[in-house]
Amino acid sequence: MVYLVPLGRFLYSAIFLMTVMGHFSAGYIGYAAQAGVPAPGLLVPLSGVIATLGGLSITLGYKARIGAWLIVLFLVPVSLKMHNFWAVIDPMMRGLQMALFMKNVSMLGAALLITHFGAGPLSLDARRPPVV
Repeated sequence: MVYLVPLGRFLYSAIFLMTVMGHFSAGYIGYAAQAGVPAPGLLVPLSGVIATLGGLSITLGYKARIGAWLIVLFLVPVSLKMHNFWAVIDPMMRGLQMALFMKNVSMLGAALLITHFGAGPLSLDARRPPVV
């Protein structure tokens, strides 16, 4: 059972780590520009760096609370700007954007749990004495 926590950290972080290269592509940057993201050429790659650092931190369990805050920093603006279903007129696209928004909300909830509880057992954080 002790292996469930690191497995959970890995599975949670996988989405942030698997999509990193897209944040440096013209396609992601163009999509963000179309969605009205200001300075997408800067902010999209920066969001990729933030998501990657947060995902690696959580996966490894190294300073996982800080990594989880990075994921929060990533998810809040991305969810509000890129998945604003309330502004979509087409019913099918509204449904898709609502599903993506709610996926991000659930990931936000998990990130907030990690900010509070930390990485758990079998992590690099567990090898260090806690900071009080």
